[in-house]
Amino acid sequence: MIERTLYDSEHEQYRDSVRKFLEAEVVPYHAQWEKDGEIDKALWLKAGEQGFLCTGAPEQYGGVGVDFRYSAIFGEEMTRLGLSGIVGLGLHSDVVVPYILNNGSEAIKQKYIPGCISGEIVTAIAMTEPGTGSDLQGVKTTAVRDGDEYVINGAKTFITNGQQADLVVVVCKTDPDAGAQGISLILVETSSAGFERGTNLEKVGMKASDTSELFFQDVRVPKENLLGQEGHGFYYLMQELPQERIGIAMAAIAGAETVLAQTVDYVKERKAFGKPIAAFQNTQFKLAELDALVSAQRVFVDRCLELHVEGKLDAVTASKAKLITTELQSRVIDECLQLHGGYGYMWEYPVARAYADSRIQRIFGGTSEVMKLIIGRALLAD
Repeated sequence: MIERTLYDSEHEQYRDSVRKFLEAEVVPYHAQWEKDGEIDKALWLKAGEQGFLCTGAPEQYGGVGVDFRYSAIFGEEMTRLGLSGIVGLGLHSDVVVPYILNNGSEAIKQKYIPGCISGEIVTAIAMTEPGTGSDLQGVKTTAVRDGDEYVINGAKTFITNGQQADLVVVVCKTDPDAGAQGISLILVETSSAGFERGTNLEKVGMKASDTSELFFQDVRVPKENLLGQEGHGFYYLMQELPQERIGIAMAAIAGAETVLAQTVDYVKERKAFGKPIAAFQNTQFKLAELDALVSAQRVFVDRCLELHVEGKLDAVTASKAKLITTELQSRVIDECLQLHGGYGYMWEYPVARAYADSRIQRIFGGTSEVMKLIIGRALLAD
């Protein structure tokens, strides 16, 4: 095992507290939440009380203002325990709230950020639409200025935290004819007239993470709810995506490591033809190859995290990290499931749940194909 130099004793103390919290407050209930299709909303308040939400938020709003390594630790421990249902906590803390912190007015931050930190306000971001996925320039949801308000109309889909969200960052067109330059980000409280949630969507994996359609029919919000400048939304999205993608990469490599370790234990115990599966050369070769690949990617991802903490992680490098780690995660889990034989297909085995949960990794945050486009364009640019 390669020693990781990213973390010091304080980080490891935090990791221990995260693990204990998850084991006490999430593990015993996760299976039921998967049946329910969403987590208990009380978990948000419990996580907020322990200081696990929005750890990067400044102290002036009630946060602790630490760097992204603390978020990475939470994501790693969540993944290692197979708790895919609480992925929305990370989305809230590390994807949605940064849009408000980095682009909202001081009044907006004072109004919403303390509640986001405490867990009293649950957030979501509404990008994807029924006809628009990774191509954000193609969004159809509109926000039209009417006096001191914006009037929003449109529909969104596949929105994580959609059932529980109190506040949504909506990606919309304030100028439908301006392409990327016509995109803006606007905050919408879900109590607003004209806002409606669709049904909780049934997914292949991450079953305890609520995912919804959202509908906006003449939803009126104050003009002050605009994040940053009108028409600058696409730029803000591009600014924040590297953090989202390195977060996905961190979870992917932690997931691969976890399933690999579980499989090593399994093949030592499981017997075939009178001897442990681990004694077969095919098993040894498969595991050796996967271990080598995972070790190499762990070094790269940790380096990307270091760069991000230093403010030096660029969009292309983040795309590389997301592409290769999520593709590798899927390969590792598939190979490990095969080594489990029929038991690997049983839901009670962690590898089966990891197989279902991990498939989305190559889709959300930008598909693998989009990552290749970003990398390829940069590679071939003059």
